[in-house]
Amino acid sequence: MKNHEIAALFERIANVLELKGENTFRINSYRKAARVIGDLTGDIEDLARAEKLTDIPGIGEGTAEKIVEYINTGKMSKYEEVMKGVSEETVALMQIPGLGPKTVAMLNRELGIASLNDLEKALQEDKLQGLFGIGDKKIENIVKGIELFKTSQQRISIGMAYPVVKRIIEGLRHNPQIRDIQAAGSLRRMKETIGDIDILVSGTEGTEIIKSFVNMRGVTQILAAGDTKGSVRVEEGVQVDLRVVREDEFGAALQYFTGSKEHNIHLREIAKKKGLKISEYGIFKGDKKIGGQLEDDIYKILGMDWIPPELRENRGEIEAAQAGKLPKLIEISDIKGDLHNHSNWSDGIPTFEEMARHAMKMGYKYLVVSDHSKSLHVANGLKDDELLEEIEEIDKLNKKFKGFTLLKATEVDIKADGSLDFPDKILEKLDLVVASIHSGFKQGKEKITERMIAAIRNPYVNIIAHPTGRLISKREGYEVDLDKVIEACAETGTALEINCFYDRLDLNDINCRKAKETGAMISISTDAHHLDQMWMIELGVGIARRGWLEAKNVINTFPPDKLKAFCKKKRT
Repeated sequence: MKNHEIAALFERIANVLELKGENTFRINSYRKAARVIGDLTGDIEDLARAEKLTDIPGIGEGTAEKIVEYINTGKMSKYEEVMKGVSEETVALMQIPGLGPKTVAMLNRELGIASLNDLEKALQEDKLQGLFGIGDKKIENIVKGIELFKTSQQRISIGMAYPVVKRIIEGLRHNPQIRDIQAAGSLRRMKETIGDIDILVSGTEGTEIIKSFVNMRGVTQILAAGDTKGSVRVEEGVQVDLRVVREDEFGAALQYFTGSKEHNIHLREIAKKKGLKISEYGIFKGDKKIGGQLEDDIYKILGMDWIPPELRENRGEIEAAQAGKLPKLIEISDIKGDLHNHSNWSDGIPTFEEMARHAMKMGYKYLVVSDHSKSLHVANGLKDDELLEEIEEIDKLNKKFKGFTLLKATEVDIKADGSLDFPDKILEKLDLVVASIHSGFKQGKEKITERMIAAIRNPYVNIIAHPTGRLISKREGYEVDLDKVIEACAETGTALEINCFYDRLDLNDINCRKAKETGAMISISTDAHHLDQMWMIELGVGIARRGWLEAKNVINTFPPDKLKAFCKKKRT
């Protein structure tokens, strides 16, 4: 699929237009197109062939023409026009967290900085100090941003890798020469970012399987094609490695190539003490192979329960498996609804009814409409009277549904002083309140923590959204004492959110486990702004599983009546 290629082009156009000081409306339209295309689950080439590009919300005739031009020719004349006079190195600078187009333009104007090398040299020579708007803190953030940028270039987001793997596995699954096929590596463990994608196959005709793999649609470069291993680069720019093993080795190979390295080292130490040996070919006692066709063989022979892949980080999971005390991890089928979404009343794309119908197709019993509040102007946040009008519309629509409910909510901003963007007399009319910080990131740790705890103690706030404010590819988030926040949530019956959007995944797995141990509840929500983002609930469930969470720890596994009771409990 060319989805991410085209999305990246539109994002670059927006960045360069901003660099050049162009019209804000044009810039925002390109950014919106980039966001919508990047989050599509369908293949944009299929939509173009079916002449359905303008059916995508946010894609007009002009944008559709540019997409078709790129698909047909591999070029986009608008991109080439905008890029005149701007180097690729300068464009790359704008990907560094903490360096927006305006800052890059100023650095270029004042210091002639046009590349990462220029920037690093200027930092070493202390040339940024004293420039307008750049103080010690800004310089510190730029240095951190460079480190984050370099790291992100080495790994890819699970949000990009996950759909690629699903596409490849679905494309190969019906090959009669393949007995079994699964993703391995850090993707199978549902890590936030991964290196290369690893897929494992069992089958007898390795050469033919590899041939079908390297010739799949979407492959842009064949890196290797042997009898048992193939490596390709796909349109998303990701390297995918596929290995073919014998059927009686598949379980051992799957365990070995899933990792993590630390988990596997610990297992090998246990095996050695028992006089056994583990490899990707099986588990052996001397020269005799005693298991390996099934992954469960490895764990069972070592005297422990099978360990879910998401837990395999050597964080106590082996000891728990030996003692028979592994948690019964949450499953995607446990989710009854999504508790944080945006409609076309604020900055979302879908209507209430479109959201509801899509949620029903996903098997949900409820869905939350949580549009932004008035302080977030950039997201078209709702004024008090608009939220009241939205409540009335949702009540009318709910009369049409059977066995499903749209829950009335808001994502209310936590303001700089800790107060909320809507008064309690309006919040009390809602089924559920999501509160979050969108501004004042530069406040100190103590102040940010006070703001958040003030919101947590409000009797109408049920969920704290994206609690650290991080964006994996762009920023570390604000400074906050998360231990105090978790304790306050446990004390007040307020849930902390795992935001499933692939560039947030906030809370992370470590803090999820900490919340569980403290007694704080969790919500898993997509923060979807259009329907094609709602699949990301799978990513959030993956993070929850990495955090040892069970269904009982997550409020959107509750049936509707229990969820409403949980939300109302704070008010009494």
